[in-house]
Amino acid sequence: MIGKTIADLNPGDRAELVRTVAMADIAAFVDAVGDYNPIHSDAHYAAATPFKEPIAPGIYTAGLISAVIGTQLPGPGAIYLSQTLKFVKPVKPGDTITARVEVIEVIRERNRIRLSTVCTNAAGEEVLSGEAWVLPSKVAITYERRAPAASFATLAWQPWTWAAEAAAVWTVVGLSLFAPPPARRA
Repeated sequence: MIGKTIADLNPGDRAELVRTVAMADIAAFVDAVGDYNPIHSDAHYAAATPFKEPIAPGIYTAGLISAVIGTQLPGPGAIYLSQTLKFVKPVKPGDTITARVEVIEVIRERNRIRLSTVCTNAAGEEVLSGEAWVLPSKVAITYERRAPAASFATLAWQPWTWAAEAAAVWTVVGLSLFAPPPARRA
């Protein structure tokens, strides 16, 4: 990923990403932010609503816009200043969403850009719309995505894993030191 500076940006520049929303994505998002509204995770509850099934939190869908801004346009180093949002249609598990941003205004002297932000489903229907103000990085930043950080549980158990491995090695070494020498052949 290469971040663009204000000098690289012009009205009409666009970027997008496409994601298919899985129930596991919704569940992970709900857990991460603590939005335990049953409309997002309880199929029995959701069946009694106009949606008939769980829907993704609107902010999950807005997060796809954030991903486009942070990785593509303007990209790494960008600072999200503001966002207006209109949630037009629900996003359900299995929906394929295209998140798109387009530069609609460049204010070079203030290092600001205004973006049109839209998410559509596979049928081309708008599910979210809005505008964002973004501060591009002042220098082009090249950034390679790193592997996800280890979970807290993994980190918490890591010292114990090392201790167990060290104990196993010392056991083998200790046993080899006290083992009787091999019998000599005549």
